[in-house]
Amino acid sequence: MYAVIATGGKQYKVTKGETLRVEKIAGDEGDTVKLDNVLMVADGDKVSVGTPVLDKASVTAKIMAHGRGDKVEIVKFRRRKHSRRQMGHRQSYTEIEVTEIKA
Repeated sequence: MYAVIATGGKQYKVTKGETLRVEKIAGDEGDTVKLDNVLMVADGDKVSVGTPVLDKASVTAKIMAHGRGDKVEIVKFRRRKHSRRQMGHRQSYTEIEVTEIKA
């Protein structure tokens, strides 16, 4: 059994017991989070697709850790103009473990 969820502007295919990194979710480590934005649930040959989401479906997950990703360097350079800008960015993430999928 697996589900497709949407969180943080991205879509993820999840199964029970899977650990994944998503955009930062409010909550402390060890808390349980209910993700209601379920787009699809598949159980063997039985597939349910939402328009755009399934009403009664949900995915329950446990927050394992919070962190920040690798640094991304942004450099803008214009030749012969004596112009240069340099910045960096680190995106925050939450590591979750899927504990239950309700169809």
